[in-house]
Amino acid sequence: MAKLAMWAWAPGALALAVAGTARAAPAAASEPAGHVTGVGGVFIKAQDRKALVAWYRDVLGLPIQPWGGAVLHTDAPRHPPVVAWTAMAASSSYFAPSASPYMIDYAVDDMDAFVARLAARGQGCRDHQARRR
Repeated sequence: MAKLAMWAWAPGALALAVAGTARAAPAAASEPAGHVTGVGGVFIKAQDRKALVAWYRDVLGLPIQPWGGAVLHTDAPRHPPVVAWTAMAASSSYFAPSASPYMIDYAVDDMDAFVARLAARGQGCRDHQARRR
């Protein structure tokens, strides 16, 4: 097992973190080391951190740990085998109706059950059926 190093990036800041261990990935014969291999975390600032953590725990069902965050395993059953990364044009309407400059896609085990969970908590997902087609 090799140490897993992660670079954290935010506009204007770059940091290196060592986050435990990971299986060493086989090196590609034609590529030198020193490139991004995956997503190591998502970090969100909030005016009301406790309320945001409670929303992610209660509405989305994230398994919040005592330290205030969640660990989401990419090798979980029925989890997508990859994580997509895309830079969007500032003029893109892809996130509409949101005006947020970022979007985080979460994998779920059962979309219909997840949408029902959201609806039960008053969180609508109006385009769920349209996106499934």
